[in-house]
Amino acid sequence: MEHCEIAFKLLLGAVLGGAIGFERQSHGRPAGFRTHLIVCVASVLIMVVSDRYYEISNLNPDIIRIDPARIAAGAITGIGFLGAGVILKSGFTVQGLTTAACLWIVSAIGLAVGSSLYWPALIAFSITLIALWGLRKVEAKISRLNYKILVITTEMEIPRELVLETFKQKAVSISDIDYEFDRPSSEVTYHIRFVYRNEEVINSLIEGLKEIKGLKRFYLKG
Repeated sequence: MEHCEIAFKLLLGAVLGGAIGFERQSHGRPAGFRTHLIVCVASVLIMVVSDRYYEISNLNPDIIRIDPARIAAGAITGIGFLGAGVILKSGFTVQGLTTAACLWIVSAIGLAVGSSLYWPALIAFSITLIALWGLRKVEAKISRLNYKILVITTEMEIPRELVLETFKQKAVSISDIDYEFDRPSSEVTYHIRFVYRNEEVINSLIEGLKEIKGLKRFYLKG
């Protein structure tokens, strides 16, 4: 393998990985331009080294032959640890899945470039950018279920049915409910897990809760 060809592969990996990383950084993600660039260049280099070992083993029949795919598989496994580091979970909200997927595809693109599979690498690169930029608006229009927990504290004299009736009036589906009784303060705290599709439902629910006499405080989690 010529030095110019190796340099071309590394530079191409830097361009493709950096472009995807630029999109991630522009949206404030923890793994951005430099991270994706380095991951892609590293994957290219891993594949170049793997191919080099394979060439050397073929030149000398006395050398034990190495399967180049094993080194590539090790690179993909290593990306799994890096991807796990950018995934954050808070309540029912999970962030970083797309960035983790980008690190994975960037590694795969780098391996493809290192194997001289330029067209597959460019096609995968194009599809990735279309998914990140072009399909963002499409994804935003998809109606999906969301989950939150509403913590409500009321006076002990307030019947439970009055609280639940507010959810029923606002057509909010309750999936789970827990209670906490505090006798010294004569308070009842409800932990209500509910399902909704848009923020207007939450605003309507909050307005309904404000009308309950004896309600002391409430807040949302998740």
